[in-house]
Amino acid sequence: MILWGYKKEKLAPKAHHPFFPHSLSSLPIFISKANKQSISPPTPPPSLAFPCSPKNSWQPIMTVHTATPSYWLNWRFVVCAICVLVSIVVGSIVIIKHEGPRNSKQGSREAGKEPAGVLYEDEVWKPCLKTIHPAWLLAFRVVAFFVLLVLLILNVAVDGGDIFYYYTQWTFTLITLYFGLGSLLSMYGCFQYHNKVGGDETYNGTFDAERGTYVENSNASLGGKHLQSTEQRQVRQTAGFWSYIFQIVFQMNAGAVMLTDCVFWLLIVPFLEIKDYNLNFWIINMHTINAVFLLVDTSLNCLRFPWFRIAYFFLWTAIYVIFQWIVHACFSLWWPYPFLDLSSPFAPLWYSSVGFMHIPCFGIFVLIMKMKHSLLSRWFPHSYQCVR
Repeated sequence: MILWGYKKEKLAPKAHHPFFPHSLSSLPIFISKANKQSISPPTPPPSLAFPCSPKNSWQPIMTVHTATPSYWLNWRFVVCAICVLVSIVVGSIVIIKHEGPRNSKQGSREAGKEPAGVLYEDEVWKPCLKTIHPAWLLAFRVVAFFVLLVLLILNVAVDGGDIFYYYTQWTFTLITLYFGLGSLLSMYGCFQYHNKVGGDETYNGTFDAERGTYVENSNASLGGKHLQSTEQRQVRQTAGFWSYIFQIVFQMNAGAVMLTDCVFWLLIVPFLEIKDYNLNFWIINMHTINAVFLLVDTSLNCLRFPWFRIAYFFLWTAIYVIFQWIVHACFSLWWPYPFLDLSSPFAPLWYSSVGFMHIPCFGIFVLIMKMKHSLLSRWFPHSYQCVR
């Protein structure tokens, strides 16, 4: 089965066609039986190929009509739909069970620790080290936001709005929104810090990692019984709606960035190299700078990283897949990624494989967070203030 519309044999001479990606090495040359002269190939119907301008862009062409009942009414789609539906249902159950500060006090009394979904307001804007002023984290987030926003706008200006057909641009847009929202929350945090709402009163205290509370230094000398007293413990304010959205988007980006970059550099790039395709600035940029900015922010911020929020990562990908299904059910278009094509008998295997890839991609970032906690708590034992 041909997924990309390429032929294996080497074709020459080179020719470009307005309905085919100009990065194709050549188009078939048809030989007339009468005079043995080469003539130009006929123009294919617009529904069989995606029009593109003469730029250094590469796109697969469609080989199967998708806007037909026979394409969808088969066992392959049923199996793939069940896989996507199961991931949505299971992810939703996990989120409902663990997300948010619900029953936080009860969970703390019964289990001796906070629920996995709890988040405090100052964790979204304060750096992981007490010696770093929150303004530095604010400055980095503002710079990252404007750089990503400018690159996204330029990419749209160069390649058009069709770039949002790809999962990569979905993720790039999501991480841009992450830094935009993070900049606003950091501004609010710096205002609190300046007005002593989240400044010296917080940073001069000792952090009780087990309970997620701050204990004032003046109380530390009163003995263990007094430290257990609720009246002598400064309880931090639980995060609001937008802070939780920020935390959720952070963990969604962590998995999505790892997935897009790993799939691109480990799977797609080797395939493009076989086709003698030259990577341009935009393609390299979209699959590198997002990871760089996210890793730097991770090394500076004080956000938590519980495992259960991998459910949001699954939901994000499931929404993209459903979007592609709706588009292809309405219009006969090429698939942006070959493993999404439902005409292959191996489609269920591809879908399940990509689904399982979410676990190691998210796990990579879990390991990064554990490395951060281990190294910074060892190098800066008196300044490090993140909750593991």
